[in-house]
Amino acid sequence: MKPSTQNKAEGTAKIISGAIKKEAGKTLGRPKLEARGINERAEGHLQKKVGEIEKVLDS
Repeated sequence: MKPSTQNKAEGTAKIISGAIKKEAGKTLGRPKLEARGINERAEGHLQKKVGEIEKVLDS
């Protein structure tokens, strides 16, 4: 798998797991879990963008 594709896939996985953690934290009243979810989603979006940039630069 190309690094760009791997970064996009891992980024998407982090976005999904971050969203789940955020909602679980909100539902359970656990602000630290909610914050971790928000941070993980942001990290996922960043990693996905890195993959997109790598793909453009490889072209």
